[in-house]
Amino acid sequence: MSFLRAADARDESGHLIRELHGVTLANILEYLVAAYGWPELDARLRMNCFAENPSIKSSLSFLRRTPWARTKVEELYIKARSAEVQGRPRP
Repeated sequence: MSFLRAADARDESGHLIRELHGVTLANILEYLVAAYGWPELDARLRMNCFAENPSIKSSLSFLRRTPWARTKVEELYIKARSAEVQGRPRP
């Protein structure tokens, strides 16, 4: 029996999730807020933009000018979407 690795998970249109094909940073952030909520995002990623008066707009502004933070958010999105597509619980 062959298992699909998280790195090989594909979305509904057949694109590899890890490539973030056609997914904007705003889409990623909206997905994560809906899936985890602001307090859980702060607990997982430890960023003030999720802890102090969080909003999509202010978080996007921070993430766009802070490459290390954007990378952490994208990695969490890839893990969460891969788990969702594979029918596993979110990490």
